[in-house]
Amino acid sequence: MPIHTFSAGAVSETPARTVVQTRNFRMVVDEPENLGGSDLGPNPVEYILAALAGCLNVVGHLVAREMGFELRGLRLELEGDLDPARFMGLCRQTRAGYQEISVRIYPETDVDPETLERWLHTVEDRCPVSDNLTCSTPVQIRLG
Repeated sequence: MPIHTFSAGAVSETPARTVVQTRNFRMVVDEPENLGGSDLGPNPVEYILAALAGCLNVVGHLVAREMGFELRGLRLELEGDLDPARFMGLCRQTRAGYQEISVRIYPETDVDPETLERWLHTVEDRCPVSDNLTCSTPVQIRLG
């Protein structure tokens, strides 16, 4: 299959708010008021959780269909632990990003537990967002 390139453009509206455009979608990235924002949208690390949930949903349904069982629904609960010390410039010993992300998946299906375990392993293995979070992906940040 050919490589697909995805792209996004972004403009800062305030020090805490960014508007991102991708394809024909406009997303507002903002901080809650207690972190200096106006709470007009999720913050960047919340979008990471949302992206992971969305990807697990798509891959979960795809894999269930390939495995030949009906997935009537999928509920996901995600949370991430983040120490803001490095982000705030207070400490260089902790990482700036999530220390850990945990996901609970509640599939609505009638298949046996062994099939669900194989399904989960396959979903985890094939989810592009999970792959980007768990494996090192080169990121180049340069001045324009």
